[in-house]
Amino acid sequence: MVKRIPLLLLAAAAIGLTSLAPAVDARPRHDREQDAAYKARQQGRIMSLRSIESRVMPRMRGAEYLGPELDAGSGTYRLKFMRSGRVIWVDVDARTGQVIGRSGN
Repeated sequence: MVKRIPLLLLAAAAIGLTSLAPAVDARPRHDREQDAAYKARQQGRIMSLRSIESRVMPRMRGAEYLGPELDAGSGTYRLKFMRSGRVIWVDVDARTGQVIGRSGN
């Protein structure tokens, strides 16, 4: 009986600690990206997506723009284009608007 009490206390403590753990964000990744982009833009840490698109789009003549992704951690936008059935990724520094990489044709 003496050994059961510490085990019961340990089990109760473990249950209590798991209830204090932060909830996992169940929202889709896209929604979380939008929230991060909005906060970063409001804080002046990144340029607006429209400004970045207006710098990159003229360079991508003949390509269809499919949309952006933001990596808030690194402060980079990845713009996705399609030309002649091939995907082209253009990486842009969200703080400066400078193109920092490109993959595809």
